[in-house]
Amino acid sequence: MQTQSLDEIALFLRRLQWTALGLGACWLVWLLAPILSPFAFALILAWLGDPLVDRIERAGRSRNTAVALVFTMMALVVLAGLLVLVPVMERQITTLVSSLPRYREWLMMTALPWVERRSGFEITDSLDFTHFAQLVRENWDQAGGIATTMLGYLSRSGSAVLAMVANIALLPVIAFFFLRDWDLLVERVASLIPRNHLPTVGRLARESSDVLGAFLRGQFLVMLVLGVMYGLGLWAVGLDLGILIGLIAGLLTFVPYLGPASGIILGVIAALVQYGDWQHVAGVLAVFGVGQVIESYVLTPKLVGDRIGLHPVAVIFAVLAGGQLFGFLGMLLALPVAAVVNVLLRYAQERYRHSRLYVGEAALDPMTDPHLAPPLDDRQE
Repeated sequence: MQTQSLDEIALFLRRLQWTALGLGACWLVWLLAPILSPFAFALILAWLGDPLVDRIERAGRSRNTAVALVFTMMALVVLAGLLVLVPVMERQITTLVSSLPRYREWLMMTALPWVERRSGFEITDSLDFTHFAQLVRENWDQAGGIATTMLGYLSRSGSAVLAMVANIALLPVIAFFFLRDWDLLVERVASLIPRNHLPTVGRLARESSDVLGAFLRGQFLVMLVLGVMYGLGLWAVGLDLGILIGLIAGLLTFVPYLGPASGIILGVIAALVQYGDWQHVAGVLAVFGVGQVIESYVLTPKLVGDRIGLHPVAVIFAVLAGGQLFGFLGMLLALPVAAVVNVLLRYAQERYRHSRLYVGEAALDPMTDPHLAPPLDDRQE
C-alpha cells in the first residue's frame, strides 16, 4: 500500500514537471512571438514539401538535389502567382481609389438616410466633415494628444515595415535549411521521447500529421478555388471590383462563414453603388449561393474531408485567441495548433473512458461496452 502511494506521488510529480515545462515553453513563445513568424511559416513549408523530397530521394536523387528541385518548384509557383495577381490587384486597387467619391456619396445620400428613416437616429450630421472640424477645434487638446499618438505609431510602423521586409528575406533561407534537415530534426526529436511513451507519441504524431495534411493542403486548395470562382463570378456579373472582392472572400474562407458573409456584404454594396438596382444584387447573391453549394458538397468533402473535426465556433475562437496571445504568429498557427489539440483531446477522452473515475471500482466487461475496449497502444503492449 505504501509502495502504491509512493508511485502515485512520483507520477504526480512527473506530471507537474511536464506541466511546468509546457507553461514555460508557452511563456517563451509569447516573449519571442515578434521574431518567430518566419520560422513558423518556414517550418510549415518544410513540412509540406518533405513528402515530395522523400519521393524524389527514393527515385535515386541525393537529398540536396531533391531539396533544390522542390524549393525551386515552390519558388516558381509563388513567382507565377505574383506575376498573375500583382497586375490584377494593382488595377483593382486603382479602380477602388477612383471609386471612393462614389462610395462616399452613396453612403451619405442613400445608405445613411435610409437607416435614419427606419431607426430614427441622426447619423449624417455626426459624419459631416464641417461638424467634424468643429469638434476638432472644440477639443484641440485631445486632438493634439491623438496627433502625437498617431505620429508615434507611424514612427514605430516604419521599424515594423523594416522588420517585415527582413522576415520576408529570411523566409526562403530558413525554409531551405528546414527542408534539407527535416528528417534529421524529426529523428532528434524522436530520440528525446521516453521509450515507454514512444508508441503513444508516435500514434498521436501520425494522427496529427494526417489532420494537418488534410487541413493545410485541402483548405489552401479550397481557398484558391473559391477565390478564383468568386472573382470570376462577380466579374461576370459586371462589378468593377469583383475580382478584388472575390479574392478577399476566398482568403477569408478558412474562418467558417466569414468568407462568404464578407463577400456578400462587399458585393452587395458594390452592386448598389455601381448600378443601384436589385438585378445585380441578385447576381451577387447567386454567385455566392452557387459557390457555397460547390464548397459544401464538392470542395470540402473531396479536398479537406471530415478528419479535422473542428466546430466553426472552435475555429473562430482559435483564430481570435491566437491573435490576442501571440499576434500574427498566433493567427498563423491558430488552426494547425487547434487541429493538433483536437487530436490530443480525442486521446484524452479515450483515456478517460478507461480510467477508474469513469469505469468505477467494479470494472465492466469490455465485450459488453465498446467504450471500454483498451486503446490501441495498450493493446500492443
